[in-house]
Amino acid sequence: MLDKPDKQMMKAVVCTQYGPPEVLSITDIAKPVPKNNELLIRVMAASVNSGDVRVRGLSVEGFMKLVMRLVLGWKKPRKPVLGTVFAGVVEQTGKAVTRFNTGDAVVGLTGFQFGAHAAYTTIKETGNVVLKPQNASFAEAAAMPFGAQTAIYFLEKAGIKKCVNPQVLIIGATGSVGTAAIQIARSHHADITAVCSSAGIELVNKLGVTNTIAYDKEDFTKQSTQFDIIFDASGKYKKRQCAHLLKAQGGVYKTVGGLEYAHETKEQLLFLKELYGRGAYQAVIDKVFTIDEAIEAHHYVESGKKKGNVVLSLSGENDCNK
Repeated sequence: MLDKPDKQMMKAVVCTQYGPPEVLSITDIAKPVPKNNELLIRVMAASVNSGDVRVRGLSVEGFMKLVMRLVLGWKKPRKPVLGTVFAGVVEQTGKAVTRFNTGDAVVGLTGFQFGAHAAYTTIKETGNVVLKPQNASFAEAAAMPFGAQTAIYFLEKAGIKKCVNPQVLIIGATGSVGTAAIQIARSHHADITAVCSSAGIELVNKLGVTNTIAYDKEDFTKQSTQFDIIFDASGKYKKRQCAHLLKAQGGVYKTVGGLEYAHETKEQLLFLKELYGRGAYQAVIDKVFTIDEAIEAHHYVESGKKKGNVVLSLSGENDCNK
């Protein structure tokens, strides 16, 4: 009997159980093989975001903890390689793939399939994946989708497309969702007021916002201005705390901290690519870690200190070259 060929191996960040960052292990696992309708992606960079931290630590309250266990795995994640956002190069295509070619530089999201924190991942060609903006490095591309697709979803649900020069209050303006929300709102010609810490004012100003409120200096809920849209990108405030700041006619409040979850679509990703391509959107990167520093990356994201996005480099280069 002929011996079966040895499986090809790859480096990956594996979540062995729910818990602190130390439950992560950097180890070699089998390299995935693409199905007929899938792409095999050599991952150059991936984001480490609040979603990854929440899954790893099972960091939800009440009945949502039960829901997460049922969906993700009871004692540990069924998909042990976490990470949902990647940027990389198509190394192989399945026999039925027609939309992408070997060598294409792409960016995408794997959703509940996870798998982005590894040297290789697979995704259906019809999935949430598009060609990378030519003017974005792999690190920048990996930092582009996560907060932005969340921001697009909630701002559109709030009716930003229907408003003419809307007045928008963004709470938590320096996180991955907040920095993206500023830029998405600006693309709709919004008059933006940003709420962040004093340390975040400089970043918010660089994103083109001059109306700022430092929450560590004053209570933003005490102001007199009213808004068409209030978007809590931090998820730390309740509507009742801000309701008096909404315009009586048509004012809408949205938060990432409720039961409503953003739906990520390819249309959103194509919109972001178009914005980035014409210089109307920039990826905000706080720190880049190597794959061997994945535990440190999780600690940093969990600390709440990050401004913008944290990126995991799988290319061996901290700048994740274009």
